[in-house]
Amino acid sequence: MPLLLHNTLTRKKEPFTPIEPDHVRVYVCGPTVYQRIHIGNARPLIVFDVLFRLLRHLYPNVTYVRNITDVDDKIIAQAKENGEPIEALTGRTTTAFQADALALGCLAPTLEPKATHHILEMVALIEQLVETGNAYAAEGHVLFHTPSMPRYGSLSGRSRDDQVAGARVEVAPYKRDAADFVLWKPAADDEPGWDSPWGRGRPGWHIECSAMAEKHLGVPFDIHGGGQDLIFPHHENEMAQTCCAHGLATMANFWLHNGFVDMRGQKMSKSLGNVLRLDEALAAVPGEAIRLWMLGAHYRAPIDCSEQGFEEAKTQLDRFYGALERAGEGGKADPEPALVEALEDDLNTPKAIAVLHDLLGQLNRAKHGEAPTIASRLKASGALLGLLQAAPTTWLHGTAGAADQKIEALIEERLAARKRKDFARADAIRDQLAAEGIILEDGPGGTTWRKS
Repeated sequence: MPLLLHNTLTRKKEPFTPIEPDHVRVYVCGPTVYQRIHIGNARPLIVFDVLFRLLRHLYPNVTYVRNITDVDDKIIAQAKENGEPIEALTGRTTTAFQADALALGCLAPTLEPKATHHILEMVALIEQLVETGNAYAAEGHVLFHTPSMPRYGSLSGRSRDDQVAGARVEVAPYKRDAADFVLWKPAADDEPGWDSPWGRGRPGWHIECSAMAEKHLGVPFDIHGGGQDLIFPHHENEMAQTCCAHGLATMANFWLHNGFVDMRGQKMSKSLGNVLRLDEALAAVPGEAIRLWMLGAHYRAPIDCSEQGFEEAKTQLDRFYGALERAGEGGKADPEPALVEALEDDLNTPKAIAVLHDLLGQLNRAKHGEAPTIASRLKASGALLGLLQAAPTTWLHGTAGAADQKIEALIEERLAARKRKDFARADAIRDQLAAEGIILEDGPGGTTWRKS
């Protein structure tokens, strides 16, 4: 079946065709690196990693750009609060972000540009907007004049009143219109700044992504992604800037947005103070469990964060890895067609996970000789979701040591007891291990164990 994606711009699911037949170009908004990310920030990482994996499966060449915003008001404020140089803060936070993405099983993007490395491109883009009459300079600022674009608001579907109410900018006296937004602003002496035709200053948030996307993907490109909260004003403003500068109908042919992660029914956000930092969640469960939990809901639907959900996902993964360990290694395999079809239907990850569970059932019922082949199909299918790629022994037992060797020895003793029909001894060994937090699972391929 063709790849179908829900396009925020048209508000419907549409067949995806890349602009270049053999090359898909994708841009996803990355983090503003001033604090550690929370569980809500992790959702677009996982969602668009699955899209990246699927596109690589379907097309020979995919360029995936995910930026780093390393100049911003929040960064300046946080560095002052910490009493440290901005470069120290952004460097440390960027490294932590990349480690968190890796812990979630995300592939590295093709490119990860930083805003501070693209100031010249931003200045050039702003100059184009001034020349086209879509932007104006005022008191050291340069602002985009929203009434100059009749289609402004088409991405978000916001009315004129909603645009003004939702704009994250002050209604300053130098604005020609209340909805106008900043492209360039003056920089104080103790703030990062660059020379420009309008004086020393720094870019606004929205122009950063427009410039980086154009630099590395060209415009228009195929897919622009991000969280639902970015539709307005960030993505609306990005599209306005790029379209007006180049006379385009759209910046990207498809706009994809993931739903919120809620905390007890409320959107998770730092401003509400109801966040669960990702590093705190990773201290409790492996990143793959968080990933499976998130993929259990469709990417456009809201999902409520709970420790119970993480633990249930961890238990599911224990079952998958236990079956893979019992089956042993098989040869190379392709993902299940049913799983690919599920992902081609607007990234229907719940349906794709159901395919994995069906394969798990087949594996658990398989005769010993059939198991390795089914296990290979399961691992190949899991790879499209970024799941089941760890070594089963590592997942179930961690690094082997003296304690693991003792467990293996007891399992061997239990097996010998069962063969000689000494079931009392076999049961005693099971009970001993259970008391130590070790769960035994018997299957066609033998006995495996995991920590409870």
